[in-house]
Amino acid sequence: MIVKGEVKDSLNLPISDVFVLLLPDSSSTLTNKKGEFSIKVRNAKKRKVIFSHLQYENFAIDITTSDKVSVVLKEKTQVLSGIDIQERRFEETQEIGSIEIDAKNAYTLPSATGDFSKILATLPGVTSNNELASVYSVRGGNYDENLIYVNGMKVYRPFLVSAGRQEGLGFINTDMVGHVQFSAGGWQAKDGDKLSSVLKVQYRVPKRNEATINASLLGGSLHYGGVSKKGDLHYSFGVRHKNSKYLLGTLETNGNYLPKFTDFQGFISKQLGSKTTLGLLASSAHNNYLTIPESKETEFGTIQASFRVSTAFEGREKLDYHTNQVGLILSHSFSEDFISRLVVSGVHSSERENYEIEGAYLLCDINRNPGSNRFNECVTIRGIGSNYAYGRNKLEAEVLSIDQKNEIYLGNDVLSFGMSWDYENLDDRLKEFAFTDSADFSNVTFSANNAIAIQSHKVSGFVQYTLNSRDSLHTINVGTRLNYWTYSEQWLVSPRIQYAYRMGIRRASILRLATGVYQQHPFYRELRNRTGVINPEVKAQSSFHVVGGIDHYFNAWGRPFKLSSDFYYKYLWNVNPYDVNNIKIRYFGTNQATAYAYGLDFRVNGEFIEGTESWFSLGILNTMEDLQEGDGYVRRPTDQRLNLGIFFQDHLPNDPSIKVSVNTLFGSGLPFGPPGRDDLRNSFQGDQYFRLDLGFSKSFEFENDKTLSPNSLWIGLELLNALGADNTISYTWIQDVVGNQFAVPNALSARFLNVRVIAKF
Repeated sequence: MIVKGEVKDSLNLPISDVFVLLLPDSSSTLTNKKGEFSIKVRNAKKRKVIFSHLQYENFAIDITTSDKVSVVLKEKTQVLSGIDIQERRFEETQEIGSIEIDAKNAYTLPSATGDFSKILATLPGVTSNNELASVYSVRGGNYDENLIYVNGMKVYRPFLVSAGRQEGLGFINTDMVGHVQFSAGGWQAKDGDKLSSVLKVQYRVPKRNEATINASLLGGSLHYGGVSKKGDLHYSFGVRHKNSKYLLGTLETNGNYLPKFTDFQGFISKQLGSKTTLGLLASSAHNNYLTIPESKETEFGTIQASFRVSTAFEGREKLDYHTNQVGLILSHSFSEDFISRLVVSGVHSSERENYEIEGAYLLCDINRNPGSNRFNECVTIRGIGSNYAYGRNKLEAEVLSIDQKNEIYLGNDVLSFGMSWDYENLDDRLKEFAFTDSADFSNVTFSANNAIAIQSHKVSGFVQYTLNSRDSLHTINVGTRLNYWTYSEQWLVSPRIQYAYRMGIRRASILRLATGVYQQHPFYRELRNRTGVINPEVKAQSSFHVVGGIDHYFNAWGRPFKLSSDFYYKYLWNVNPYDVNNIKIRYFGTNQATAYAYGLDFRVNGEFIEGTESWFSLGILNTMEDLQEGDGYVRRPTDQRLNLGIFFQDHLPNDPSIKVSVNTLFGSGLPFGPPGRDDLRNSFQGDQYFRLDLGFSKSFEFENDKTLSPNSLWIGLELLNALGADNTISYTWIQDVVGNQFAVPNALSARFLNVRVIAKF
C-alpha cells in the first residue's frame, strides 16, 4: 500500500521538511516543497502517523479508512481529508539498512543487456565488471553469495554458464516489477542464509488493463496485465526475447554468433474473500547459445614493449539452458494483527554445455616506431602454439521448497517467525580437459571426468522481534536463524540484531547499527575442487557482519535528497577459496581459509533535476584471505578497492519529455595470477573497468480511449560504451620460446548504438 497526504499550516500554505513517521512499520519520509508525502505500508490495518517539525507542534493520527488526509500543523489544529491507499504485499515495508529502488529507473537505464541487475551495479558496495552478464558481487563476496526473491520465491540463475556472452535473460522481468528492496549486509533473520546480500522483488498487481511493447536491436518484450470485472482477479503476463548477435559482433573474436534467449512469465493473484489472497508465479526460460569462432587479434603491452597475439580458431561452442520455475503464494490475515504467508515453489533446470575449440596462436613483438617502414608490423616472433579445450557437461537440477512466514503486530512492535524446507535433487556430469601445445613444450592445463548426484534436504527456521519505542526514536530488531542440511549433517545457528535511532529535532537523520552471523551451506559446485574432484566433507562457510551507517534526509533546491554513509566489517571462517575466470567460479573444495572484508560506502540520491531521481555511489573495499599455507593474507579475487557508480537523469527545462540518462561505472583493477602458480595467486593488478552508457529519449503522451492505440510512446537512442573503453574481463596465459609467460587480455564489448521503442497501452 501507499499512504499519501499533504501537510499545511493555518494559512493553508504547504510546509516542507516535515518528518513523517509511520508506526509500527518504522517507514519515514520528508514532505517536499509542496507539503506532499507518500509512504509505503504493508496492508490496510490500523496505523499511527506522526508528524514533526522544528517550527510546529508534533501531531499524530491513526489511519483506519481509505479517505483522503490533509494535516494542518500549528496551533494544534487538525483537518482530516485525504488518504490514498493502494495495495501492496506481505513484507514490503522498508527495513533498517535496505535500499528501495524505483522500478521505473531500471526500465529506462541504458545498458548492454537491459537486465534488471544492471541498476544494482550503480549502488554502493555492488560490483559488476561485465556488461554482458547479470552477475554481481557485493562487498567482497562472489556471485554465488546473493539471495534473490521474487514475490517471496527464491529464484536461480543457470549453473553452467562460464562467460557473460553465454548468459541469457535474468529472472526478473522489468515490465512486471512493482517494488524492490536491496540489502548489502546486516539484514534481518527472516530474509535467509547467504553471505553477501539479499534482493527482494515484488511484482506489480495491475489495477487496470495495461499492455507494453518494448523493441530494440538487441531484443524486445511484450507485457499484458489486467483485472477482472469484479476486481478480485489480477493477472500479468510477459514474454522477453534477447538476441545479442550484433553486440557480440563488437568483441575481439571474429566469428558467427547465434544466441537466442527467450523467457515467458506469468503472475496471477486471486482474492479469496476479504482476508485471503492466492498468487501463482510461473516462469519458463529457454536459452540457446552457439558460436563458431574464426579469428582474434589482441595487442597489449606498453609503448616501449608492444606485443600482438594472432589466433585462428577451429571448432564451435554450443550451450543450452532450460529452466522452469513455479510458485504458489498464499497470504491470509487471521486478524488485523496476524498475517501469514505460505510459498510452495519448485524449479527444474536442464543444462548442456558442449564445446571443442582449438586456437592456433602466434605471439610477436610489434614495431612502434612511426618512422620505420615496418611500423605496426610483427618484427620478432616470440612463440607459436595452440590451445585446445574440450567439454561435454550436463546438469539436471530440481529444487522443491516450502516456506511459511508469520507476522504478529503487538501495538507498535512486530513478532515474526517461520520455517522452510528445501529438497534438492542434482545430477551433474563433468567431462572437460584443456591443453597447450607448442614447438618446445606441451602440457595439460585442466582435466576432469566425474559425476556427482545429490539428493538432500535443508530445513530452517527463524524468529525475530521488532521493538519500536513509544517516542518513535528507537527501533530494535533481534532474531536468529536455525538450519540443517542432511548432506553435511551440519546444524547452523545465526543470531542477528539491528538498531536504528532517529536523531535531530526533525528526526531527519537515522543512525543504523547491525551485527550478526551469516552462513551458507555449500551448493554442489562448492564440493568440487579446481581439478573437478569431489570433496563430500565441505562444510558451510560462515561470516560475522558489523555494519554501521547514517541516513540523512534533507532538502536542496526545494527538492528531497538522502545521503547514506556506511562502514562495514566482515570476518569469515571455514572459507572455501575460489578462482574466477570471466564469470566461472572454480572452488578449492575445502574449508581451509579465513578471510575478512572492510570498507566504506556512500550514496547520495534525490532530484538533482526536478521530477527525476539520480544518484552517485562510492565504495571503498579491502578484502583478503589466508589459505593457512604459510603465505599469510593475500587479496581475494573480488578485491576491487575502489568502485564508483553514477545514474543521472536530465531533461530539457521547457520540455521534460526529452531526457538524457547516464549510466557510469568505474572499478579499480581486480587481482589475478598465472594458472598453476599458487605462490603467485592474485599477486598481479588487473586493468581498471570503466564504462559510460548514454541514453537519449523522447516520450509522447496520448489521450484516447481506443483499445489498440497507445497511451504513451517512448523512443530512445542508446550509445553503449560511449567512450569506447577497452575493458578486460579475464586473461589468457601463453608462453614464449624461452619460457616467459604473457597475460593476454580478453576484452569485453566495444562501442554500440542501440535503438529502443516502448509503447504503453
